Amino acid sequence: MNREQEKRRLRAGAFMVNNGRVLMTINLLREKYNALRSVEKGLKAEGIERQEFIDSVNFLHEEGYIYLRDMESREPANLADVEYQTLEAKVTGKGIRLLGGGITDEMVDLDG
Repeated sequence: MNREQEKRRLRAGAFMVNNGRVLMTINLLREKYNALRSVEKGLKAEGIERQEFIDSVNFLHEEGYIYLRDMESREPANLADVEYQTLEAKVTGKGIRLLGGGITDEMVDLDG
């Protein structure tokens, strides 16, 4: 395996671990929404950089594991349309099933 392939493999592994950490952190307040900027701040201490965080939030939202909404209007939102700092997130029923082991997703590492 050459150096570029190894880097790609490591990045993919980090992405899966980051997805799990982001999902578990958003789940801390259970039925309440969490401001993404607060979640990001907590995960920064674990070494997850801004772009990695945004990538994970986008993936988790697109896969239906989290809801995103505008903090002010409380309307559903999408990262493609607004700045992430204006959003809050909450885990969906599908996300709770994933966290509880009822379903699996090889792109979300909950043990990392």
